[in-house]
Amino acid sequence: MDESQSWISTANRKRKEFVRQKNDDFAADIRRLTGSACQEGRKPELSVIIPTLGADRGVTLQPLLKQIQRQSLQNYEVFVVAGDPRQGRAINTGAALAKADLLLTLDDDIVLGHEQVFERLVTTLRESPDIGMAGVSNLVPSDAPWLVRALMEQVPRRRSELVQEITESDLAEHPCLAIRKSVIFEVGGENELIPRGLDPYLRSVVRKAGYRVVVVPDTWIHHLPPNSLLAVIRQFFRNGSQAAFCSRFYPQWVIETPDHHVGTFTERIPFPKRVIRYAGRIVLATMRLRIIYLLVLIVYSFGYVYGLVTYPMGSEGSKKGSVRCS
Repeated sequence: MDESQSWISTANRKRKEFVRQKNDDFAADIRRLTGSACQEGRKPELSVIIPTLGADRGVTLQPLLKQIQRQSLQNYEVFVVAGDPRQGRAINTGAALAKADLLLTLDDDIVLGHEQVFERLVTTLRESPDIGMAGVSNLVPSDAPWLVRALMEQVPRRRSELVQEITESDLAEHPCLAIRKSVIFEVGGENELIPRGLDPYLRSVVRKAGYRVVVVPDTWIHHLPPNSLLAVIRQFFRNGSQAAFCSRFYPQWVIETPDHHVGTFTERIPFPKRVIRYAGRIVLATMRLRIIYLLVLIVYSFGYVYGLVTYPMGSEGSKKGSVRCS
């Protein structure tokens, strides 16, 4: 048995000890890397978990790994969990293996904003025991192509403002999210059953456990949408389809996602009200000539309808694993 197989065997066993919303086991490919200050036999300060679907993301993953090597905090371990179509299960796999008390999830296609990202997230959690999870801002790069800039400026939640103090926020998200390992175990881990909506689910259970969810000051990433119109259409069609899947099978986990930094909000909006609000957004986007946003709204709605037709009620196969996460 090679090292990766040994790790996945251990991780699948440990996952079952803390995960509440469990999916079937999955034989992901696991790689472990360490920082220059991480010594064998000693606990690292931070365990970084990077879920990735595979080699097709290498064009973004390898630069990210090089950026990690330049972080000011070097006492870390990194678990790259490859191939699992369920992001929540991949993160739980990494959490089950993690040696540090603090975890950090990173999407495989982000760019870290500066060399103190790890250090600032770790410091925030250490100095404030009431904070359960901490995220960062997502900024538009100054050299962003026009399509990327238009998407990030027109589409809600595709970017977030830089904050100057620790801020209660619903924009703490998985692309760069620090969380205490004790908290992730306490709330039952990530939700492995849903392909979309992991961020609002995790924020909800962490807050209900009595912890704060924040964004830290002067800390950011660049998490960019695709830079081609066809890729944008594919992404938002898939997002709509996945949202329909969740609405069909797991409506109890369809949670509201505000567009700005907020600490409190109404988690659940009735479906008819959401439909009316969505139609209103289409009208406003048309009136304001926000063409890219209008395109996204239309494509997403087609994906949603497609998802409702594709995933019939009572289909256990669909519920367990046929929907891929991005």
